[in-house]
Amino acid sequence: MQKAESRTQFTTRPRTASCRLPSAVCRLLLLLSAYCLLPTAFCFAQPGMPQPSSPLYGAQPVSGQTSTGLPRALKNVGIDQRLNEQVPLDAVFKDESGQDVTLARFFKGKPVVLSLVYYTCPMLCTQVLNGQLGSFRQISFNIGEQYEVVTVSFDPKETPQLAASKKETYVKGYNRAGSDAGWHFLTGDEANIKRLTEAIGFRYAWDEQTKQFAHASGIMVLTPQGKIARYFYGIDYPPRDLRLALVEASENKICTTVDALMLYCYHYDPATGRYGAVVMNIVRVAGVITLVLIVGLLLVLRRRGGRADSPRVSEARP
Repeated sequence: MQKAESRTQFTTRPRTASCRLPSAVCRLLLLLSAYCLLPTAFCFAQPGMPQPSSPLYGAQPVSGQTSTGLPRALKNVGIDQRLNEQVPLDAVFKDESGQDVTLARFFKGKPVVLSLVYYTCPMLCTQVLNGQLGSFRQISFNIGEQYEVVTVSFDPKETPQLAASKKETYVKGYNRAGSDAGWHFLTGDEANIKRLTEAIGFRYAWDEQTKQFAHASGIMVLTPQGKIARYFYGIDYPPRDLRLALVEASENKICTTVDALMLYCYHYDPATGRYGAVVMNIVRVAGVITLVLIVGLLLVLRRRGGRADSPRVSEARP
């Protein structure tokens, strides 16, 4: 009796490309690639920064002698931008406890948010301080850790007691540990106040009729070296813009990956005092993300196709 030889048979499928995609999917991927690459190629052909004719850095209006219709008290009031100018770090003020301090004391390797107010102001200055507080509470950076805040009264008649009262109110409203040592409320004499306000470009005037100061509203972000980096106008300071200004003023020392990406897509506009979107940079980022997704999809489909094309081993027959 002959022994039946056991045979092992291999059945294989005809080998084709490692990944066969439906024609509709291929067309879709090609269209996505074209959509992604064409705008990106166009972007890299353009200069890296927006041009003067762009909406972000538009041409400034022509100046001329026009009637503003403003009251006399407001004609010399405003904020002149002095970007990259040095503030007088040797100017002497009094802190909340009445001790003499120089501005240099508050520049400890961190960016500084500076506001100019007067503590007995019945309306506008309180709104500036409230606007600051609202923004500070919405960003993750902590006063005293990532940045300092210096609030200076431009009324030489105000006292450290008034400053201490204001500080107590706003530090309590901020309600984060360490803010008491990071948010400073100062008063000073007329000479030192004038040095600071002139360096900042802050113009104000005393209105004898109302017995109040006429002044503009805004805050400034300074570098750790005491140079003016950014201006924000009004009483509402978007938390995103303030955070980006602090990151830039710190020379990206407190920057996260998300902050770096935001700064690539948003640039500061001195004319508006806000950060605006740079459309071409956003298109570039969108193009890169789209390409990464396409490559990832192709790799997944290739692996699935490779598994489907692997040979099948049939069971041994007697």
